[in-house]
Amino acid sequence: MTRLQIKSTLLLLLFSIHFYAQEYSGSGEDINKIIENTRNFSKAYKDAEYDKLTSFYSKDGKIFPAGADIIVGHEAIKKRWTLPKGTKIVSHKVTPKEIKVIEDYAYDYGYYEGSSSRKKEVSTFKGKYVIVWKKVNDDWKIYLDIWNNIDN
Repeated sequence: MTRLQIKSTLLLLLFSIHFYAQEYSGSGEDINKIIENTRNFSKAYKDAEYDKLTSFYSKDGKIFPAGADIIVGHEAIKKRWTLPKGTKIVSHKVTPKEIKVIEDYAYDYGYYEGSSSRKKEVSTFKGKYVIVWKKVNDDWKIYLDIWNNIDN
């Protein structure tokens, strides 16, 4: 390998690490629980388990979907997340860029992506989000959840 190839490879590697880097700050146990809850949220969404999905929100949880009013409380949140008959989430993945725990609250932001199907037609979606978490009885619940799409 020439020096130029080595330098190019190192620069590419450094850029890749920075581009995909995630910043976590706080107790490792708390951060791991937030990541676990995020993964389980995605699984509940894919499996259309709306009661389980709603259980990841605090009792006073609020969601801020793009183009809609603030939605408050478990029943209203469940109604908003419930998909129309015949629509299924095929995949859903959340990639946090930063998680920061500050006592009994935390925030995380990043990107989400996925796909859904309706009448054998699959469409993809992606976007960015911010979540404020609240620690409730040694568990982390979503207190504020805001997201919006990024054009495909």
